[in-house]
Amino acid sequence: MDAPKRPEPPIRLEAAPALSGALPQRIDSALLLRGANELLIEHHGVLYRLRQTALGKLILTK
Repeated sequence: MDAPKRPEPPIRLEAAPALSGALPQRIDSALLLRGANELLIEHHGVLYRLRQTALGKLILTK
């Protein structure tokens, strides 16, 4: 019997300083999702859910 899967620790990304006219940061969705179909994002104390659909599209909900 397989052991229950433990949740992975949160990813800690270092914030880059904003530069005038700089391009936004680009992060591959596979790095964020790490093989899961959804993840929770905390933003200013509010939780959002980022979900990948069966067709591979991303949906962000509050």
